[in-house]
Amino acid sequence: MLTMKDIVRDGHPMLRKKVDEVTSIDAQTIEELKSMREYLINSQDPDLSEKYSLRPGVGLAAPQIGLDKRMIAIYVADEDGKPEYDYMLINPKVKSHSVNETFLPNGEGCLSVDEEYEGIVQRKKRIRISAQNINGEQIEIKAKGFLAVVLQHELDHLDGVMFYDHIDKNAPFDPTDNAQPLE
Repeated sequence: MLTMKDIVRDGHPMLRKKVDEVTSIDAQTIEELKSMREYLINSQDPDLSEKYSLRPGVGLAAPQIGLDKRMIAIYVADEDGKPEYDYMLINPKVKSHSVNETFLPNGEGCLSVDEEYEGIVQRKKRIRISAQNINGEQIEIKAKGFLAVVLQHELDHLDGVMFYDHIDKNAPFDPTDNAQPLE
């Protein structure tokens, strides 16, 4: 079981590396991706989160646990604890995106970043990505709103980009004209 001690922290070179594509979906790769998803599920469970000191997360990229692989897991539960979004993606790629942008009004956070970064992170309002699932099947996801933001945050990790790289240092809370806050 992954815990916070397995999460690579800001400043580690792995977080600034453009990671390699997965060429073979073998048993080890599948287990790594399943353990990433399991961390997210456990981190959103109040009892397990407290017991194991897990910071809650909705997305995790392979470089965040020290793996040089283009893989991400996303798990978002609704208020009843049922999965709203549940993805384990291998070699995800953005196929298209909207011109309009959005942002989380309170900013973004990251399991790999212990300090607070003030400011908004503008993201595309809608994106379409293709990826493989753990069975090697090609899938496509059309995302908008919160899921689109989470996907873009995790996809950035695969290219060595951190969320705070997107914050305008001179005007951290000023969105551009085409950006609307996520409701």
